Amino acid sequence: MNDAESLATKSPPSDRLTMPGYRPRVIETQIAQALARVGAVLIDGARACGKTWTARHFARSEARIDDPASQLLIETAPESLLAGASPRLLDEWQMAPSLWNRVRRACDDRSQPGQFILTGSASPSDEITRHSGMGRIARIRMRPMSLYESGLSDGSASLRSMFDGDAAAAVPRDDVSLVNVVEAICVGGWPVNVGDSADARGEASGVGGAIGDYINEAARVEVAEAVGVRHQPEALMRLMRSVARNVATEARLTGLAADAGGDSALASATVRSYLSALERIFVVERQPAWSVELRSRASLRKSPKLHFVDPSLAASLLRATPTRLMADTPALGSLFESLVVRDLRILSQGIGADVYHYRDNVGLEADAVIERRDGAWIGVQAKLSPGRSAVDAAAASLLRLRDKVARRRNTDLAALLVVTSTGAAYRRTDGVIVTPVTSLGP
Repeated sequence: MNDAESLATKSPPSDRLTMPGYRPRVIETQIAQALARVGAVLIDGARACGKTWTARHFARSEARIDDPASQLLIETAPESLLAGASPRLLDEWQMAPSLWNRVRRACDDRSQPGQFILTGSASPSDEITRHSGMGRIARIRMRPMSLYESGLSDGSASLRSMFDGDAAAAVPRDDVSLVNVVEAICVGGWPVNVGDSADARGEASGVGGAIGDYINEAARVEVAEAVGVRHQPEALMRLMRSVARNVATEARLTGLAADAGGDSALASATVRSYLSALERIFVVERQPAWSVELRSRASLRKSPKLHFVDPSLAASLLRATPTRLMADTPALGSLFESLVVRDLRILSQGIGADVYHYRDNVGLEADAVIERRDGAWIGVQAKLSPGRSAVDAAAASLLRLRDKVARRRNTDLAALLVVTSTGAAYRRTDGVIVTPVTSLGP
C-alpha cells in the first residue's frame, strides 16, 4: 500500500472538520508531510477544485476570509483570525493579503509545525508575498480531481511502480467505454459533479450549465477581483475560446492574438496580460518543454503547451457535448491529451515529479515527459485509440526519443508509456508499457 492509499484508509480524528461525503485526494500525503515539517501550508488552485474540503480534512478550526464578519475583523482585530485550534484554516486568504506576514510571524513565534493551512483561488502579486515564507510556508498546488480520485480509474497502473521498474499487469477494463471517457472530459474533475446522474452531468457540462457559469464568472469578475487586471470581458472570452481551439499545442501569442481578435487582432501585450491573469487564477496552465542534451544536431523547441486546468473548460468553450465530440476525432484527440496531462500532473505530485512535453525541429515529439527530481523520467504518448496501429506509431516515437536522448539520460529512463482511452494494460515485447487512462494511479 502506497502513502496515498494508506492515508485514504485512515479516519480523521474526531476534532477535524472533514465534510460528509469527502473523497480522498492524492495530495493528502504532501499536505500531511508538510504540516509535520513547517509552520504553515498554502494550498492554491482553481476555484471549486476542492481546496476547502481537503483543508478541512486536516484543520481543527477555521476562518472564512471571504465572510463579511472576517472582513470586519481584518480591519479591527486581525490577530483574532489566527486564534484557534491548530491546524487553523484560513480559507481564501488572498482576500486579506496582510495575513501573509501575520502568518509568517506567528510561525516564527510559535516555533511549531502544523499551525496554519491557507487556501487560495488566486495567486497574489509578488509584492504581497515579498517577505519569504521559506522554511515557514510550504506551497502545494491542487487541481480538479483525476479519474483515479473520482473513481473512474482503478489505479492499477501505478506511476510509482513504473519509476521503480515494475511491469504493468494485463488488466482489462471492459467496464469502461469510450463514451465514459468522453463524458469525463466534458464533466471534468470538479468535486461537485462527481456522482451526478448522466442528465445532471450533461447539464453541468453545457455552456449554460455550471461549467459555463464558471467560465463566465472567471472572465467577467474573477480576473478583475482576484488579480486586479483591467480587461474587456468579451475580449477575454474570445481569448479563452482561442486557447480552447489550440489546447495541447504550442500556440504562440501572435496566433492567439489573431485568432481571438475578431475583426482586428488583439495586441500581443494584451494577450500576454490576459494569459498571465488566467494563470494567476489557475484556469490556464503551461506545460513547459523538457530540456535534455541530444545526440543529434536537432534543436529542442522551447515553447510551452497551453492547457486549461481541466479539459471540461475547453469542452464548454467549444460547445462540445459528448455526442459532438464523438463525431469530431481531431477535437476529441486534443482534449483527450489534455485529460491525460491533467491526470499525470495530479498523480505525479506525490512522487516528486513534474510533467513536461518534448518536440524538436525534426518533428519528434512526446506528449508528456514525467521527470522526477532525481532525474528519472518516463516518456508518454497519449493515443485516443487502443488499436494496434495507433499504439505501434506511439511506441515507435517513444523508442526514437529513447535513442536520441544523450547516454547519461538513457540511464535515467524509467519507462516508456502509451496512454489510451480504453483497453488493457500490458507491456509490449519492446518494453513499452500500454495502459488506458482509466487504469492510471499514483
